[in-house]
Amino acid sequence: MSSDTAVTITREDGESKGRYVARVEGIAETAEMTYSRAGTSRIIIDHTGVPTAMRGMGVGEKLVRRGVEDARKEGVKIIPLCPFAKATIEKHKELQDVLN
Repeated sequence: MSSDTAVTITREDGESKGRYVARVEGIAETAEMTYSRAGTSRIIIDHTGVPTAMRGMGVGEKLVRRGVEDARKEGVKIIPLCPFAKATIEKHKELQDVLN
């Protein structure tokens, strides 16, 4: 499968924590990116996990991009403590406007 594979991402948002869950048709496992709220104006991305069955499909990057899109819509900044999220944002200049 290629990085153009259809990925469905849903968000589970709690009062202080949340996560994005990615699903790919035909794969039972899910990928996730978790975050915590740091006050009302920042979120901390603390973990991104992609199962082996989804590697090479761009699922992790799609999770980060969705988090960035939502941060822009909500007017919050991102503190990327997760090494994958940090590297992805650093690699793509167009995502860096949400960094705290």
